[in-house]
Amino acid sequence: MLIPEEIIRIKRDGKRLSTGVIQAFIQGIVSGKVSDAQIGAMNMAIYMVGMDERECTDLTLAMRDSGQVFDWSGLALDGPIADKHSTGGVGDYVSLALGPILAACGIYVPMISGAGLGHTGGTVDKLQSIPGYNVRPTASRMQAVVKDVGVAITGQTSELAPADQRIYAVRDVTATIESIPLITASILSKKMAEGLDVLVMDINTGNGAFLQTPELAAEMAKYIATVAATTGLKCSSLITDMSQPLAKIAGNSLEVQAVIDYMTGEKRDHRFDQVTRALACEALLQCHSFEQQDQAAKAVSTALDSGAAAERFQQMVAELGGPADLIHKPQQYLVTAPVIRPVMAEVAGYVTEIDTRKIGLTVVELGGGRLRAGDAIDHRVGLVELAEIGQRVETDTPIAIVHAANESGYAMACEHLKAAYTISDDTVESPPLFY
Repeated sequence: MLIPEEIIRIKRDGKRLSTGVIQAFIQGIVSGKVSDAQIGAMNMAIYMVGMDERECTDLTLAMRDSGQVFDWSGLALDGPIADKHSTGGVGDYVSLALGPILAACGIYVPMISGAGLGHTGGTVDKLQSIPGYNVRPTASRMQAVVKDVGVAITGQTSELAPADQRIYAVRDVTATIESIPLITASILSKKMAEGLDVLVMDINTGNGAFLQTPELAAEMAKYIATVAATTGLKCSSLITDMSQPLAKIAGNSLEVQAVIDYMTGEKRDHRFDQVTRALACEALLQCHSFEQQDQAAKAVSTALDSGAAAERFQQMVAELGGPADLIHKPQQYLVTAPVIRPVMAEVAGYVTEIDTRKIGLTVVELGGGRLRAGDAIDHRVGLVELAEIGQRVETDTPIAIVHAANESGYAMACEHLKAAYTISDDTVESPPLFY
């Protein structure tokens, strides 16, 4: 059997890895025989050299089979099992809304989500801002919540795709996040471990996405579709814009408040709402819950406007250890930052460009993400009321309101935000939301 460094050497030198060699490397990750340094070296080799679809399929299956795969056959579910995944962006808390919406429409959603990667926020990090919420229940507990409530949004348990957990953590701190084969294997191994019938992908493109051009996003969509089809998973993708934050909010506790406002109808950000509804409709159509787009759209509207989706969200939170009245009293439970102040535009004009990656990194540097693996997260911090492309601003108009832990954090955010916004005399149209 080849030792880990020899397997790394094969890929580093541009050669294809056999099925058996890939399985051996993944088994070494799970057993601890492969170190984090060796995982980082392999990640970089894959990032630099790539993988063909056969290698990526083998990697995906090996990562899936490194742990438990859900079996739903004994639970007598009366509907399809589906999930959604986003490739990552800023101001994107769609998962928190989409899962409960689909549950209210009769879909069962075992949503295993990740922590933040690089400049992007993680669904697990957002959920951890809810007091008592258990983001890592046992697999059996997660399945029970899915059966009873229709949705459970959690992080990876120790039983599900454990190889991916180690690879994922190392990718975050070794500049290997953007690899299409690594993204594909990470996403699909977790989703296949859920025992899904349908997966809907939101593939982001723009300067705030890992895939910065629509062409790269399309390549990713085709790659995922091919690997998913090879493994028997029904999968479709929407390609959406991330050349500006999806919503006007970025930050963990702030985004939980925003999703509560969204589902209760208190406030609905227009770009966020369009993407959420489109993905929900796609999932319903792929599950054959409805045959026509307008039927699916009506069901999504009913789930939101009737309060059914909000009720599913509240039930999920309570079942996973969070407050039973979070929907009604969010301010009682969601912590707030001690420094909350606006950042004003330096000149009057129209917002013509936003460095979305810089916006995300500002949240990270405020403490809302990780600079190193294992860093603690400050759930209070973030940004709200982010100005949008095409918006007119004056010198007394905030381009954002900063929620910071201290004055130095606020000063840093001011500097970064002013550099992230391009303001000109002439207006521009916003880029298309869907490609």
